[in-house]
Amino acid sequence: MSDRLSRTALGAYRLLGQAAYPAIGGYVRWRAGRGKEEPARRRERYGHASEPRPPGQPLVWVHAASVGESAAVEPMVREIAATGVAVLMTTGTVTSAGLVEERLGTEVIHQYVPLDLRPCVRRFLDHWRPDLAVFAESELWPMTMAELQRRRVPQILVNARLSDRSFRRWKSVPWLAETLLENLAHIVAQSAIDGERYHLLGARSVSVAGNLKADAPPPGADARDLQEARRVIALRPVWAALSTHEGEEMMAARVHLALREDRPRLLTVIVPRHIERADAIERELATLGLRAARWSRGELPDPTTDVLIGDTIGDMGFYLRLCEIAFIGKSLSAEGGQNPMEAAMLQTAIVSGRMVQNFRDVYAKLLSRGGVRLVESEAELGQAVAQLFADPEARRAMMAGACEAVGEMGGALDRTIAALDPFLLPLRLEVRRDRRGGR
Repeated sequence: MSDRLSRTALGAYRLLGQAAYPAIGGYVRWRAGRGKEEPARRRERYGHASEPRPPGQPLVWVHAASVGESAAVEPMVREIAATGVAVLMTTGTVTSAGLVEERLGTEVIHQYVPLDLRPCVRRFLDHWRPDLAVFAESELWPMTMAELQRRRVPQILVNARLSDRSFRRWKSVPWLAETLLENLAHIVAQSAIDGERYHLLGARSVSVAGNLKADAPPPGADARDLQEARRVIALRPVWAALSTHEGEEMMAARVHLALREDRPRLLTVIVPRHIERADAIERELATLGLRAARWSRGELPDPTTDVLIGDTIGDMGFYLRLCEIAFIGKSLSAEGGQNPMEAAMLQTAIVSGRMVQNFRDVYAKLLSRGGVRLVESEAELGQAVAQLFADPEARRAMMAGACEAVGEMGGALDRTIAALDPFLLPLRLEVRRDRRGGR
């Protein structure tokens, strides 16, 4: 019964893709017009390669959907590339493509991931002929997985996690979850809870390595931008609300107004998770009489600026280095939380709402080291920030605790590479044979 349901669902998915294929060009052009695709590289989304495959080399395909996943797997990709195995890295966003270009440069070949439609996937795989496919976190695409399985290419999911919401959704269709997961030769989970969830959904081989983000380098910042910003801000007290979702920006604005009574020179940095909302946020701030500067326009706060809106991607290291106190969003007005690791790496006193179930292991470690304060309301958020401003010793203790907690979470890279080793070893041996044969 479950096999029949799975075949029916996947067949319907394939037919829907076939029906949509003639119209997909308009959709991709629309995305390009909104800056979500590189117009010159649109054909890559249809599986047309813009680079040649390295001749005669074993090749590992690594896919990371966006910026966060790309940054997390960066050290792993470097380890693989250092062995002489060619690495093809795909991403799904313009910003993640830029990050790969900036950080990995000539160590990998970058392409945009093909659309999960059979003609696109087959065209992509016919050209690249990967020997191993490694996907990051939670990327499961039915047509891509089925086509890799048909070609007997091992598939691995690394840094894997399942949020409460995703787990509930997959549990409602267990026959489909098992059909997809049986394509995976191995899953490297972030936590024991994630690993158990994959087991319950039908995964056959699962290990736990921890979170690769703990072994990733902290986000960088342009030295000149940072120096100029610090010069302009000078001794103003600064706090930040980062990765905010709708509703949390106005919470931060009202906290700013309350704190400003004792600290009239206060500057608040607001970095929305979705930067396309920056115009709306600026208008909302104006209704409260708050003046905003926008980093996307190259604006730095002058003495009359209340809020700096961080409406750019890839600059989190810059925003974090402007402050010592940060609220991490999607935890008060929305559920699940955002990853606090970057803030912890840069020694920030972290404040968060309690709805952080997507990162419960990270927050548990931060709590154990005193690196985070959890609050339940806007009023508690304001109180926590005020207390941290007023007590530098407590603030510095939290900053040190957060950094220590991330340090203790390290080691996921070594454990992930160990899990990949049985699949990478034949490829490394092939590289060595080719090198000996070339001498």
